[in-house]
Amino acid sequence: MLAENKTKHKSYDRMLILLYIALVLIGWLTIFSSSYTPGSDFSLLNLDMAYGRQFLWIIISAVFAISILLVDGRFIQSHAYHIYLIFMVLCVSVLFLGTEISGAKSWIKIGSFSIQPIEFAKFSTALALAMFFSEGKTASQRKTIWLSAFVIILIPAGIAILQKDTGSALVFFAFIIMFYREGFSSELMILGLLTIVTFVLTLWWNELYTIAFLTVLLVISIFIVNGNTKKIIKCVCVYGCFIALVFAVNLAYTHVLQPHQRQRIDTIFGKSVDPKGADFNLNQSKIAIGSGGFFGKGYMNGTQTKLNFVPEQSTDFIFCGIGEEWGFIGSLFIIGIFMTIIIRIILLSEKHKSHFVRVYGYGVASILFFHLIINIGMTIGLVPVIGIPLPFISYGGSSLWGFTLLLFIFIKLNAE
Repeated sequence: MLAENKTKHKSYDRMLILLYIALVLIGWLTIFSSSYTPGSDFSLLNLDMAYGRQFLWIIISAVFAISILLVDGRFIQSHAYHIYLIFMVLCVSVLFLGTEISGAKSWIKIGSFSIQPIEFAKFSTALALAMFFSEGKTASQRKTIWLSAFVIILIPAGIAILQKDTGSALVFFAFIIMFYREGFSSELMILGLLTIVTFVLTLWWNELYTIAFLTVLLVISIFIVNGNTKKIIKCVCVYGCFIALVFAVNLAYTHVLQPHQRQRIDTIFGKSVDPKGADFNLNQSKIAIGSGGFFGKGYMNGTQTKLNFVPEQSTDFIFCGIGEEWGFIGSLFIIGIFMTIIIRIILLSEKHKSHFVRVYGYGVASILFFHLIINIGMTIGLVPVIGIPLPFISYGGSSLWGFTLLLFIFIKLNAE
């Protein structure tokens, strides 16, 4: 029995565990750098300071990680739907019992601390999808399968929207990567992506430029189908639907949205300036990252972050602190760690014999990849500021705990 346990313990993927520890430590050091004032009293568990609270969250995360490794993986798999249901109920309860923080009513206050249940909905949704896809549906149930799978992700996404947490709502659509691995139509994925692009371009440019873009795509598509009449008709019909979408978006923007809502959209897409809002955070973040240069200013020498020019420097904009202190090289190193984790998870998932583990692994990789791309893109101005954390690094207990459970459930399942 002891030998069996020892063997099982050795099968835990050490690379993933070590990379997780590295990211958590980097996150804490970055938070410490931005919040500690030289000469002030120092205590690891000083709960009046961000670094003290984060250290407490790290200890609790370690307890969660060890607990997951001690639980039988079959128990986790058999209760996947129950775990999903529990966290969906908890997320719904936030709508009635929650506290509004930074414009989003997605927090439950417990004493002096707040918990954000939607962060735990990510791993529970991944578990539910893994269970659903691994149940062995027949080919005749194909349409029902995809409809049901989309319902599983639309429930938490819808709850997040009701909580006014748009960033978290968008995260759940990262599972489309998992869907593709499970055989979801590539044509439908392209149509979905084109729908998003059309929506964004209509708001970012104007309807005439967007129609011109769609017309070019139509011409290219007609050349690709090489005279196939049915496919040409299909392309023209799809083109007509997207033209209708352009006018619908423009109509909604002009006549449905309130002036302050249009102002917010214009700010997000850079069509107007909001010096005290999202633009301020973004501009200060870009200044911080740019000032870091190639090698950075050195640990605890970041002026933008030390002087609190970036309001969310420990949470959503924590990457700007890394860029300022460690420069391009340090930023590239962090991205390299994340990509190593994501690629490692995908490789382990493909090798595993269990369909459940493979699907869950792709869910983990999808969530981490989406957070990485959007968070870093947000801090350098490539994507709109929607407010999602950088996994394992950003300040916050709920975020750290949710990502810890997400990763260590995979580590546990992969070891069995």
